[in-house]
Amino acid sequence: MANSKYEYVKSFELEDEVMLPNLILVRIDGRDFSRFSQVHEFEKPNDEAALNLMNSCSFAVLEEYPDIIFAYGYSDEYSFVFKKTSRFYQRRASKILSLVASFFASAYVTKWKEFFPQRKLEYSPSFTSKVVSCASPEVLQAYLAWRQQDCHANNQYETCFWMLVKSGKTISEAQEVLKDTQKQQKNELLFQKFGINYKTLPELFRQGSCLFKKKIIDLPIEIWFSMKATKISLLNNMIGAHVEETVKHDENGNPVKRLRRKAVLVHSENIAGRSFWNEHPSLYNDIGHFTKDIGRVEPDFVRSFRFESKLLPLTWVVVRIDGSHFHRFSDVHEFEKPNDEQALKLMNSCAVAVLEEFEDIHFAYGVSDEYSFVLKRESELYKSHSSKIISAIASLFTSTYVIRWGDFFPHKELKYPPSFDGRAVCYPTYKILLDYLAWRQVDCHINNQYNTCFWMLVKSGKTKTQSQDYLKGTQTREKNELLSSQFGIEYNTLPLIFRMGSSVFRSKEAVAVKNGVVVSGKKPKPKPKREGEVVVDHCNIIERGFWEEHPHILSYS
Repeated sequence: MANSKYEYVKSFELEDEVMLPNLILVRIDGRDFSRFSQVHEFEKPNDEAALNLMNSCSFAVLEEYPDIIFAYGYSDEYSFVFKKTSRFYQRRASKILSLVASFFASAYVTKWKEFFPQRKLEYSPSFTSKVVSCASPEVLQAYLAWRQQDCHANNQYETCFWMLVKSGKTISEAQEVLKDTQKQQKNELLFQKFGINYKTLPELFRQGSCLFKKKIIDLPIEIWFSMKATKISLLNNMIGAHVEETVKHDENGNPVKRLRRKAVLVHSENIAGRSFWNEHPSLYNDIGHFTKDIGRVEPDFVRSFRFESKLLPLTWVVVRIDGSHFHRFSDVHEFEKPNDEQALKLMNSCAVAVLEEFEDIHFAYGVSDEYSFVLKRESELYKSHSSKIISAIASLFTSTYVIRWGDFFPHKELKYPPSFDGRAVCYPTYKILLDYLAWRQVDCHINNQYNTCFWMLVKSGKTKTQSQDYLKGTQTREKNELLSSQFGIEYNTLPLIFRMGSSVFRSKEAVAVKNGVVVSGKKPKPKPKREGEVVVDHCNIIERGFWEEHPHILSYS
């Protein structure tokens, strides 16, 4: 990270580590999926293809992140459990929850056509997520029992409700019929009125879906402990308990492969039951075991373990997202070095979509594979719950990135789902907020100037190591001279999008815009956008002049 006088703003970042030995559980929920299911005409009460799509995305999550051992989901939610020894992202809650939501959203868009080949994805889906810090396996057991009980209760109600609606009753009439009814009464209604035996409905609907990584030799715990570990390991390896997967690429682009355990999908009547859990030693070893069965769980007990922080009121909240492993992503997708203009414009397009979706976001600044979103000072978005704000922004940005990929790279295949991690920071004063934004733009300039020199040297024939040594200790003036004398490049004439980054905001007045970008100067002006529309500009946000010209962007309402 480049050094500047503005770096003091990093001191406002707070640690949100989930301390050992707590188990980390991340739960994601579809954001406004009632509307999403209506727009995309999902079958009621259950759309099997939509549920299978959710399961497929969860498989992708378990394959992507080896530390996630177990997952349970139904409807538009999924819960992911990390192994008890996980050090993933240094156990930072905001990073973990945003990354899981982001990757899930990315996989959802990527896999949509596989499950809905004849149906267009009308808009970008998004998810909110939260972390539950399970102090013991018993807390995890209570959580899983709660979610599966919720699955059953919701599915039974929805099945009755939609059968009544399909039989001719209005929504209000169906709700009135079901008011205060108990489990047995709903079962009788389904059987007597519609000839449906609830217990014979697909397990996928009634029980939800459980995914976990298991060893092929999954013996009962008593037998497991009686065997020597080396013998079990040998047996598992002999019959292929692991699959070989590419986990990364080396600096020469060659795949690095490792053996990973397979994930399986099961439907069980009681995933929190002692018998189910302890039948699978892989779960016992990685997460813990359940010593007894439990009955009905009070939701408030489980909710008390949420790892949640509310953002300070009347502060400037910045949500910053960063591409996860985007060095590899840019290499695999052959982005132009040092800057790929189409890739930057795709990022800008996603940022515009985020501002159009969330009115509380008044300004965004982006460079390379990062974007910072500034919420208005009086924002009460999601009641200031940081986890929901971060995950909603990160997942919407990511799904939009996948959907719009073809608009910017029509002849380039998206080879795997991208993802972004996020964090939220509260800045107490307007001055400190502007210093944060100045820090990001200074960083943009320093990194871009270095990268421009570096890649020109590499393209001229030097190795990467030689180029790094050549630039070591050089200052701004020396880099400019290098570009000018050796490559005929005047740094200050390079495109503003490379040197200044991109600022995204709502126009207070009608402004001239070409392809979503503000046009300045005395050139013939394109048709102006309407007041209040989101625009992209490449300007100097370090100088106070920009903010004086646009006082509405970060004004107090």
